[in-house]
Amino acid sequence: MSNTESNPALFESFECPIVDGHRLIQHLSPRKAEVGGIPINRVLPQRGRRMIGAWCFLDHAGPAVFSVDSQGMRVGPHPHTSLQTFTWMLAGDILHRDSLGSEQVIRPGEVNLMTAGRGIAHTEESLPSESQLHAAQLWIALPHAHRHTEPRFDHYPDLPRWQEQGVDITLLTGALNGHEAPTLAFSPLVGADMLADTAATVRLNLHNHFEYGVLVLEGSLRINQDTFASNELAYLGRGLDDTALELDAGTRVLLLGGEPLNEEIFIWWNFVGHSKAEIAQAQKEWEAGDARFGDVPEFDGDRMMPPPIPWRIKSDT
Repeated sequence: MSNTESNPALFESFECPIVDGHRLIQHLSPRKAEVGGIPINRVLPQRGRRMIGAWCFLDHAGPAVFSVDSQGMRVGPHPHTSLQTFTWMLAGDILHRDSLGSEQVIRPGEVNLMTAGRGIAHTEESLPSESQLHAAQLWIALPHAHRHTEPRFDHYPDLPRWQEQGVDITLLTGALNGHEAPTLAFSPLVGADMLADTAATVRLNLHNHFEYGVLVLEGSLRINQDTFASNELAYLGRGLDDTALELDAGTRVLLLGGEPLNEEIFIWWNFVGHSKAEIAQAQKEWEAGDARFGDVPEFDGDRMMPPPIPWRIKSDT
C-alpha cells in the first residue's frame, strides 16, 4: 500500500494511566483517505499514537464494492525502505508484483509480507474479475540493526486458526494463547484477527512488556466500560497480563501488539528511516531511477513519484 500523505514522525509509547482504580484506554479515530482508488480509514500514524510495538502504519481499506466501469485498486510502482509491508486480506483478490520478480495473488485469509530492507519497489492491483476489496494493510518498522537487510517476499496462506470462547481467531504473526505463527519478524510482535458470529467474550493472555491496541474492523467492541465502534482503535498500553474483549454479534477486530521499539523512527511518503538523511538519500535515488529499488516492468503504468521533502537537506558539497 502506498502512503500518499506526508508523515515524518518520531514515535513513542507509554503505559495507560489508572484513575480511580480504572485503567484508562486511549480512544483513537481514523482519518479518511484514498489509495489506488479505494477509500480507506488511516488509523496509524496519527498525532495521538504513532506506533504499537514496531507496527507504525495501519490502513483499513474498504469494505469497497467496485462499480461496473471501475478498475478496482490500482497502485503503481513505488518504493519502500527499512520496513515490512503486511497485508491481511478479508475480501477480494489483489495481485502483488515486486522488483525481486515476485508475483503473488493474495486471497482472503492470507498474509503477504514484503521485507523492504535496503530498498524494494512493488505494485498492487485488483484482478480484472474482482468486484470487491476489504483488507488491513500495515507497515512494521525494522529495527536499526536490520534496517538495511536484503529485501525479500514471503506469502503465508496457512496460518494458525482456532475457536476460543465463541470467537474464531486467526494468528497472523507472533504467539497468542498457546499458538504460534510462522510469520517472519525482526522484533517481538503479535497480530491476530478475531471474528464473533454471535456475541462473545474472549480472554487473552498478554505479555506485560508488550504494548497493545485493538482495531474494530466491523461491529462493536467493549473493553471494561469502554465501547468502540467500527474503525476505532483502542490503545491498551503496556503492563497487562491479560484482557477481556466483549464482541457483539458480527464483530471483527484486529489485535496488534509488540515490544516497544524504543528507537527514533521517521516516516516520509513510502519511506521509513532511522534518520532524515536516510530518507532524503532514498528519495533522491528513487527519483533518479537508481538500481537500489529495481523495476516492476510487468505493470502497465508510470512509477509513483514523491512530493518534495519538507525539511532542509544539507548540500553534498
